[in-house]
Amino acid sequence: MKITVVTDVLGEANNGTTLAALNLINSLKAKGHEVKVVCPDRLRIGQEGYYVVPPMNFGIFNSYVKKNGVVIAKKSSSIIEQACKDADIVHSILPFSIGISTAKYCNEHHIPITSGFHAQAENITSHIFSMNVNFINHYVYRTLWKKYYKYVDAIHFPTQFICDVAKSNGMIGPKPYVISNGVQSNLFHLDNTVKKPAYLEDKFVVLMSGRLSKEKNQILLFKAIQKSKYKDTIQVILAGDGPRKKALIKYGFKHLVNPPIIRSFPHESLSQALHYSDLYVHTSIIEIEAISCLEALACGLVPVIANSSRSATSKFSLRPESSYNYKSAKDLAKKIDWWIEHPEERKKASVEYAEYAKQFDFQMCMDKMEQMLIEVKNNYNPEKPWLKKKKKK
Repeated sequence: MKITVVTDVLGEANNGTTLAALNLINSLKAKGHEVKVVCPDRLRIGQEGYYVVPPMNFGIFNSYVKKNGVVIAKKSSSIIEQACKDADIVHSILPFSIGISTAKYCNEHHIPITSGFHAQAENITSHIFSMNVNFINHYVYRTLWKKYYKYVDAIHFPTQFICDVAKSNGMIGPKPYVISNGVQSNLFHLDNTVKKPAYLEDKFVVLMSGRLSKEKNQILLFKAIQKSKYKDTIQVILAGDGPRKKALIKYGFKHLVNPPIIRSFPHESLSQALHYSDLYVHTSIIEIEAISCLEALACGLVPVIANSSRSATSKFSLRPESSYNYKSAKDLAKKIDWWIEHPEERKKASVEYAEYAKQFDFQMCMDKMEQMLIEVKNNYNPEKPWLKKKKKK
């Protein structure tokens, strides 16, 4: 098939959405499809199959956007037309400027279009200090529906959790496909041969990977370590980058006995760190799907996960000791201490979690994504029945 992938964000692989987009693009190419990509990544200019749009200009807020480590696209009708006009199907990653323009173009020219659902309302409202205001979050969802999602032919949800959230906010019409973004099992799998580096041999290593941002709430992990009975021997590793990095470094170096290790890890190095760590903690309170957590589980690393009702990750907990009150550093400290004191249970749980993670195998998930595109193309109905207004009696 001729497939066009459109993404408002693409660049450095420092966030889940970019990784999901790159993985899908590479997988579809490997399966033999002709793939065109519309994105704002200036480093892709001149690369075959890439159609680069200009970045959005946010004026005085440009530095803030840069701090978040992303480049957001500005729509370009001519580029969208070039990339989409001969496509058998289009897949748009996000509901922003070029995604909206692409949906409009596809509707006008009867080209089937699917979309990902990779952004919670809270990912947007957290930037205006409103992520805990329900009516504002609902307004965001309704706006995204009216401007964008109701015009696509199918929606890819990474988890059933976010599919249910969308439905509860009135997003009913396009066919839903619940498909994980997938874990690359060639890198992330059970391996008991990996040893700790010498400088960590006498430490109990607690790791969390992912973006360093407000909604990920890594600061609670630091506060929990302060309350732990074993704070002298715990070494925290935060594998990631993001706008909260400097604040976390400052707090960690000031308050923890062992200064935290906070940096980005290439995939191969992250796999090694997950294998030699003793426990994985996931403090996010807002999350569609934490591939970072699933990668840890696939490596057999036992988790302790925030029980936030706004996070899909809370569903990955298989034991009560792997879940904690997302508001309570004291409860998190209690669960960390329990796993430190029960090494035999950690060994048993390690095998359980590695087995559980097999259902999220990357290749299997990419096969499902390909099948979604084929099904939508073959069953395309340009009328979009859910757009028809109900006749007044």
